[in-house]
Amino acid sequence: MARTTGRPAKEPGRIKQLIDVFHMTRKADSTLIWWMLLAFLVPVLVSVVLAVLSGAIITIITTILLGVVTGLLLALIVMNRRAERAAYARMEGQQGAVGAVLRATLRRGWRGSEIPVAVNPRSRDAVYRAVGKPGVVLIAEGPKGRTQRLVDEERRKVVRVAPNVPVSVLRVGPDEGGIRLGQINRSLGRLKGKLTRAEVLAVSNRLESLAGGIPMPKGVDPTKLRPVRR
Repeated sequence: MARTTGRPAKEPGRIKQLIDVFHMTRKADSTLIWWMLLAFLVPVLVSVVLAVLSGAIITIITTILLGVVTGLLLALIVMNRRAERAAYARMEGQQGAVGAVLRATLRRGWRGSEIPVAVNPRSRDAVYRAVGKPGVVLIAEGPKGRTQRLVDEERRKVVRVAPNVPVSVLRVGPDEGGIRLGQINRSLGRLKGKLTRAEVLAVSNRLESLAGGIPMPKGVDPTKLRPVRR
């Protein structure tokens, strides 16, 4: 009888991950190779020109190597950006997409969760909450007409628990004034800070005491959205 070692499955290496990301992104973005090639060739060509002008052999070799390394780095950056864009495009309009973004990409200094604080059981529209130095931000997922009531109810809860904390609202969707999934972090970063770190922690803990364990809307698995590491 064969013995099982009980060892956990080995995670793929960094190179394998980059190759997988490249293939997945290429399926969604046919121009990926051309953008990566352009990002690689520009610094290489510049380095070759500078090397030829310098004349010294050591300088030529060093300059060209630097150009190649810079080109590879820029190509990876381009792949990372376009991979994120492709991921957001696939998730656009799916229920639970906002929660997946918050779980995977929420910036440091913010406290949030992939679990919504309010859900419409019929339409599955949801409201998520993030707490940071700008205060409390309610992020509505769905049309304004269907989510306005949920937003108003959550705003009242926040005001009741933390009456002096600013409350802002972001809407993810096609409505006028709405934002796309990829703009969530950028929109949060534009808000002006008004709380200290200690106040952010205190407000977050106070609001989490209201949580009722609302299940995440079906549609997006947040574990499948991970930032590409360079």
